[in-house]
Amino acid sequence: MDKEPIHLKGFGVNQGIAIGKAFLAEEDHISLPLHTLSGDEEVEQECLLFQEAVAKVEQDLEKTKRSIHAEFMDHAHILDAHQLILRDPFFYDQTLETIRKERLNAMLALKRSVRKISDLFSAMDDDYLKGRVADVKSLADRVLRHLAGQKASSFDEIRERVVIVARDISPADAIRIQLEKTLGFITDTGGRTSHTAIIARALGIPAVVGAERATKTIRTGDLVIVDGASGRIIVHPTDEQIAFYYELQDALEIYLKDITRKAHLPAVTLDGRKIRVEANIELVEEVVAAKDHGAEAIGLYRTEFAYLNRERPPDEEELYVEYKELAELMAPAFVTIRSLDLGAEKLGVWMPPIEQENPALGLRGIRLCLRHKEFFKTQLRAILRAGAVARNIRLMFPLVSGMGELLQAKAVLEEAKKELRWRGTAFDEAMAFGVMIEVPSAVAVADILAREVDFFSIGTNDLIQYALGIDRVNPHVAHLYDPLHPAVLRFIGNVVGTAHNAGIPVTICGEMAGEPLYVPLLLGFELDCLSMNPQAIPRVKNLVRRSTVSECRRFVQKALTLTTAAHIRDTLQELALKVFPEEFKFFDPQAVKPNFGAA
Repeated sequence: MDKEPIHLKGFGVNQGIAIGKAFLAEEDHISLPLHTLSGDEEVEQECLLFQEAVAKVEQDLEKTKRSIHAEFMDHAHILDAHQLILRDPFFYDQTLETIRKERLNAMLALKRSVRKISDLFSAMDDDYLKGRVADVKSLADRVLRHLAGQKASSFDEIRERVVIVARDISPADAIRIQLEKTLGFITDTGGRTSHTAIIARALGIPAVVGAERATKTIRTGDLVIVDGASGRIIVHPTDEQIAFYYELQDALEIYLKDITRKAHLPAVTLDGRKIRVEANIELVEEVVAAKDHGAEAIGLYRTEFAYLNRERPPDEEELYVEYKELAELMAPAFVTIRSLDLGAEKLGVWMPPIEQENPALGLRGIRLCLRHKEFFKTQLRAILRAGAVARNIRLMFPLVSGMGELLQAKAVLEEAKKELRWRGTAFDEAMAFGVMIEVPSAVAVADILAREVDFFSIGTNDLIQYALGIDRVNPHVAHLYDPLHPAVLRFIGNVVGTAHNAGIPVTICGEMAGEPLYVPLLLGFELDCLSMNPQAIPRVKNLVRRSTVSECRRFVQKALTLTTAAHIRDTLQELALKVFPEEFKFFDPQAVKPNFGAA
């Protein structure tokens, strides 16, 4: 008897469709012995066992780096980051301290350290950093397996082309995967910024992450369909569903080849409006992907990676070299570098964590930088110096809530310039700078802020969260997080109108910018630039070229009269199907076959 189809839903992180048998990467359970250590000699022996296990994992990672696939060379830095995590004080020193102080065995002490790290990172308001929890857990698992004398999990058993289903796929595991036998990825954990997502996009493999119940639902040999655009998974699909998705797969392949060939063309609407389409990146190595996908500039360069998993902050020269390389690679196109956007709880031993009940509303972003002006000035000097290379860098301050913070940030910037002048060091005296509009107070005083800056960038991820008072990762309220909430749309409209009245451009750089469904809406608001994940650029450019601003403007006027997000979404879907029906079916097959996509 045929099994009934099962529908699962996660985050689609790489457009594409995979149809094939599943391979469940099951992990052997690691038994944790529960006992305390009796004497100092036993304590030191347990410390030694932990140190040896960490050293073995380091050797494994080094061996993996030496045998890395050519396709992964641009992502070797991920393994470097893993090696840093192994020696991070929260991971390494804290475990040894727990063994010695509480006389716990190494396995239990490590699990306790990982739990503390997980709790700390899970409370953060940054998707990228939340994604690093999976890295820590993956490394801990490898150390635990060495301590338990178990073999590390591998994919050596795969004998045919399959869809890999796993709780998570670490970079070290991914690098060992036989690419020619991998149709797609499904993971229980992760988000759009997790390393599994980054790897899937780099390799062009359809993937859905954060599917939660995948490993409990799917067994090896089950036939599955993975839709990497919508995030939908169908287990035990019907013959009709299989036929539909095979047809969609063929059409999608033709469509992607066509839009990729045109990705370097400008995004100009049918009625002549030019929209600049830019890329959001966090590593210099991603510049190649950004250019290959048609990015006209870097609309957001996140600078946080250089500050994580280390005992001391990066010095000016280290940051200068990074920013200079970025500027040279992108010249003459612009690069917008965002100053450090982290919370005090995220920076490790070089800045002791501050107890905060709600870090999302605490000391983070520009507030943290203004509290610690010296390391802020170090970064600003590096950015200013790199700006002298090709004169193509713009500076952007995050989480500015009002004029007071902006004036303080400008004062620190002037101090950094004065110090460089005193040294006789070349820098970009006329560097443009702007602010991210991420909190409702910034929207309310946008007219005042606009007098002091050269541009605005709307960070929709945080703006939506703060506007609606919703924690995106809280399962009880996450469903209420909606970019189409009328309040959010009014905020966007107000910011764009205010910026244009002041004669400055405005970019949108949250997840909203790369979502195909929202293209008509953003065009109707008359944004100057859309900045997004590089992989989203070809399809967004294609949709822009098939639209008219006048029609989109009329839609926005109508949308602003509607009272619920659901009503706005229904109206937007009607417009999308009318204006570009061929493209829309790839992003949401449910619009074509409603019974295929229910989760």
